[in-house]
Amino acid sequence: MMARRTTTLTLLTVLLTGCSSTPAWFGKNDDAVLDTHQQTVAAGDEALKESVEGRRDDDTTELDDSIEPSLKQTAENARNRLDSGEVTGEESAKEERDLWTRLRNGFDMDHEQGDERVQQQLDWYARHPAYIERVVERGRRYLHYIVEETERRGLPTEYALLPVVESAFDPFAYSHGRASGLWQFVPGTGRHFGLDQSWWHDDRRDVIASTDAALTYLDQLAQRFDGDPTLALAAYNSGGGTVNSAIRRNNRQDKPTDYWSLQLPKETRHYVPKLIALAKIFDDPEAYGITLPSLEDEPYFEVVETGGQIDLAHAAELAGVDVDEVYLLNPSFNRWATRPEGPHRLLVPVASADRFRQEIASLDPDTRVSWENYQVRSGDNLGAIARRYNTTPSVLKEVNKLRSDMIRVGQQLLIPSARADQDNYRLSEGQRIASKQASAGRSSGGERVEHLVARGDTFWDIAREHGVSVRQVAAWNGMAPGDPLVPGRKLVIWSKNAGTASGTRVATNSRSGSNRSGMVRKVGYRVRQGDSLSTIANRFAVNVRDIAAWNDLSTSRYLQPGQSLVLYVDVRNSP
Repeated sequence: MMARRTTTLTLLTVLLTGCSSTPAWFGKNDDAVLDTHQQTVAAGDEALKESVEGRRDDDTTELDDSIEPSLKQTAENARNRLDSGEVTGEESAKEERDLWTRLRNGFDMDHEQGDERVQQQLDWYARHPAYIERVVERGRRYLHYIVEETERRGLPTEYALLPVVESAFDPFAYSHGRASGLWQFVPGTGRHFGLDQSWWHDDRRDVIASTDAALTYLDQLAQRFDGDPTLALAAYNSGGGTVNSAIRRNNRQDKPTDYWSLQLPKETRHYVPKLIALAKIFDDPEAYGITLPSLEDEPYFEVVETGGQIDLAHAAELAGVDVDEVYLLNPSFNRWATRPEGPHRLLVPVASADRFRQEIASLDPDTRVSWENYQVRSGDNLGAIARRYNTTPSVLKEVNKLRSDMIRVGQQLLIPSARADQDNYRLSEGQRIASKQASAGRSSGGERVEHLVARGDTFWDIAREHGVSVRQVAAWNGMAPGDPLVPGRKLVIWSKNAGTASGTRVATNSRSGSNRSGMVRKVGYRVRQGDSLSTIANRFAVNVRDIAAWNDLSTSRYLQPGQSLVLYVDVRNSP
């Protein structure tokens, strides 16, 4: 397909900066992000693909259960109706204004690339139309906003389909590489673009903030690569430094330096073909035997200022919508309420916005959230109180304006608490993890055991005790291998060694009584010239995949001299 329009910003960038140069307004921090060699290991769409192929059914959970039933009916074939004369002029004009027409009008990438990787993806989508139906059902809340923002910046609207590749439009998607949200930002890159993360919230899942960050990042990368969207997308996935290295390597070998000719990590080699294939499907679905569900070219949500922290169940009641709907539009909130520090806003369906504004304006400030008064008893400490009330010591210190962890018997503490039962907040972080622990891993063939994290525990230790992999333990508990293990946290493990592991089956830890676990140490290692994951694994008697998991690395990536790695080493086997 020929490009349908020319992006003015891209042309200006080429004229003013030339090929592969860095615009003068990029700061040092921007350069560091754009030049990174870190691959973003996204949650991707593999779980949904496996589900529609019938290989698993544990990923549909609350997200797909919350889809509006009316959208599960497939759309009428508009072109056939128009050709047969069944559509009136008014209906035809309405169909011409649907979101798919608007999306197609903004396509600007080359869809006629004949690479076999694109055809492989097309063949899969054509065989599984249910996949397209389900990602549209998931994405209907967000697509209009994303398309509008993409247009506003003068970017190819193919970018609006990138959340399909990144997260299958699951706003709660979390990868084993610690990437989160629709756009799958890792913590460091998220913070660089202003996506803060706390106990209360994670802006990487915020629909507005993460979309702004993703499109800003993609725009910067496109400018860095002479306006080439395929190289920008590759850099979004594997890091600008990785793409630059591949370009230099091809230059040295007198080979073409376009995306399709570069030797990139495996995931990145299939990343752009997935997006191109999706664009071809959405451009002409009938050519592939697919009917897109109808989506009107109208906003799904409005932003309403709340004026302060509010319980999400209370907000849902005021807006006249389900609590799940509030979470799906505001997936950044981890708990039962919005963040105390703000921003004090909620996304609500357009039809409910006026009612919510009126109700919030007349709301008694004292009823926004619920609080409990707690009198400190002998033996109490902030950690124990926080665990009892499903919060953290830092939150208790903040709410009660405490300067230290010291508390005294008889002291009164104010503790934030949910307005409704926890079951009403089933898309909060805690409830999502509980649901994951209850269902994930059942097909693994192991025996379910519970492990209470103790000080000094590592994923590697726990996995080794139970004969499973680090990645499995993390996935069963809605975590990534690089996440910290906080003492007192309960993990669910589908153990292959339940009868022989040193832990018991209910809320204990597998390290107690283990002679081996006391000999494992966390060590730092700086990569040297000539090192590979294999040579390092052999040197320290560990597994290549464990090193990759501990450091969020792809096993197909080259290590860079000077790169820092974290290893968990049995000191009896180390050099």
